[in-house]
Amino acid sequence: MTKKYFEHVGSFLRPQELQDARAGFEAGSVTAEELAKVEDAAIKDLVDKQIAAGLEKVTDGEFRRAYWHLDFFWGFNGIDHVQAAEGYRFHDETTKADSALIAGKITGDNHPFVEAYKFLKATVDATGADVEAKYTIPAPSQFYFELIRDAEHVEKLNDIYPDFEELRADIKAAYLKVIDDLIAAGLKTLQVDDCTWGTLVDNNFLAGWGAATGRTAQEVFDDLSSVFLTLNNDVYENVPEGLLVNTHVCRGNYHSTWASSGGYDPVAKDLFGKEDVKEYFLEFDNDRSGGFEPLKEVTDGKVAVLGLITSKEATLEDKDAVIARIKEAQEFLPLDQLWISTQCGFASTEEGNILTEEDQWKKLALVKEIIDQVWAD
Repeated sequence: MTKKYFEHVGSFLRPQELQDARAGFEAGSVTAEELAKVEDAAIKDLVDKQIAAGLEKVTDGEFRRAYWHLDFFWGFNGIDHVQAAEGYRFHDETTKADSALIAGKITGDNHPFVEAYKFLKATVDATGADVEAKYTIPAPSQFYFELIRDAEHVEKLNDIYPDFEELRADIKAAYLKVIDDLIAAGLKTLQVDDCTWGTLVDNNFLAGWGAATGRTAQEVFDDLSSVFLTLNNDVYENVPEGLLVNTHVCRGNYHSTWASSGGYDPVAKDLFGKEDVKEYFLEFDNDRSGGFEPLKEVTDGKVAVLGLITSKEATLEDKDAVIARIKEAQEFLPLDQLWISTQCGFASTEEGNILTEEDQWKKLALVKEIIDQVWAD
């Protein structure tokens, strides 16, 4: 079992000066160079704050991104930044309509996230602190899911990749190219964020997708679960030795609302038993996430990180109640295979969730307090 670290899922609330700079850039009143300087300063400040909070693996807060996933897709060659017919529908809101549309063969050469990671790594190293700079990217399955999000996307994809196996090979090669470049820049821990499994546990999604594609809900589930696992493991099983690959499974995190509901039961055997990652950062902060019984499928040598502290609202959880839930989880997985974190990031998109920066640090302080009490040496 690898050593477990006090770490956060990834994203943090954007400070106001960064939000203003990004708005100015979109309006044309701030240059790319000026925006980069603001981003640099905000990331340096965030790194210092994470270290002060005791985090042992730190991120750049995803401060150079508008979205947790789309910016990464736009960095591939062969992908265009477009507007879809509509945004993604969440429980009470709809996102902006930004999307990634295929325009040519996919490659991962010269991906901009590599330079972004180099800056984070240099910033962390310059502090002299004994912490690691980890990085977050969206899952290969999430990339595929974006490429088939509506009829226009599917038509374009089929034009350029009529053979799924060619698409599969190019997605694998593009991801592994970016990962190789990140490793060359010093990366040791890669967290792969993934909402696809979260959609497969939602019966409403399965029924809706089935109706749109002329299939039953079960046929949709069987098809997509197989494709998602295949695309992910194409990459996870082929990363260079020495890179720790974790995944974060989410049901949507936009402006404090959510996109899907359902426990892990339907996907547990594939997700926990077959996906080739070491740690699962999992949502368990509300009834929509289901119970702990699916954790029985987590295989030896893996860790389930319980997201019992919500990032969606400011109210601070009761520590004793959280510890009681950890004990419930122990009925299905031993404590040495359990850990804790927030259920998601604080700002999966630049809009951020509805809480304050002070609130997010209080949440992380509670996580640290629980770790020190429950997993004390």
